[in-house]
Amino acid sequence: MLPYILVSPLVVFIGALSFVPTADTTVEAFFRVMPLDPPTRFIGLGNFRALFANPVILTSWVNTAAYVAIGVVLSVVLGTAIAVALRRKFRFRGVILALIILPWALPAVVEAVIWNWIYNPTFGVMNSALHSVHAIGSYHLWLGLDRWLTVFLIEIVQVWQMTPLSVLIILAALQSVPTDLYEAARVDGASTLQSFRRISLPLIRPAIAVAAVEALVLSLNIFDQVYILNGIAPLGSSVMLQTYVTTFEDLNFGGGYALSLLMTAATALLSMAALALLYRRTEAA
Repeated sequence: MLPYILVSPLVVFIGALSFVPTADTTVEAFFRVMPLDPPTRFIGLGNFRALFANPVILTSWVNTAAYVAIGVVLSVVLGTAIAVALRRKFRFRGVILALIILPWALPAVVEAVIWNWIYNPTFGVMNSALHSVHAIGSYHLWLGLDRWLTVFLIEIVQVWQMTPLSVLIILAALQSVPTDLYEAARVDGASTLQSFRRISLPLIRPAIAVAAVEALVLSLNIFDQVYILNGIAPLGSSVMLQTYVTTFEDLNFGGGYALSLLMTAATALLSMAALALLYRRTEAA
């Protein structure tokens, strides 16, 4: 009886931590809240109309959609490929797995600083490596000139961080597949690729679905990498970065509340849709 008595207040407390800020954000999103220009007053959908009339905000939504598309595809594909390679035991497998997990364990800010050095136009590793193999004739400025190249290179940094989580999720699913199935397929003359398509892939689809949703949520909420690699420039801006700029630099709290509310709704709806779609396909298979 005692565990139930202890758990109930804990559940209420954790629920309050989620519900109270969400409720407060939802209410304040319909008010004009600007500390340097009072008073606070109800404006209905005024904050939302202002957001959709702002071309920088609209650009950040399109950029965020690109971050999501790149992040989900690359992290799931790379995570599956690496997990398949690590499925069988071999020498130094534990060491390699620890090295793969390292980017996931590092703070996003630290990773962005490391990649900022890699992309540096003067002494960056990327320029040095490409120039040494004669892929480029001179050092390039990689970030801040071309919009889609900037978005892609920023998302590569997040993919580097997200992929280890996908590897762990998919590797755990692969290791639960009975080895008897692979042995029977080998006796029947199935190739490695055929075994993966006919045995592994159908059985690990739920894990792939979870990895995809994790990548979706992380990519939707990308902030650290964008802020450190691109600053607040609109070229590679994300919705989360614009939420920060609107709230803490423009001191337009009402607009920040409205933008964060839209982002929360988009994250919830897309996550539920992705899970429903992927699990439906898994059950059909």
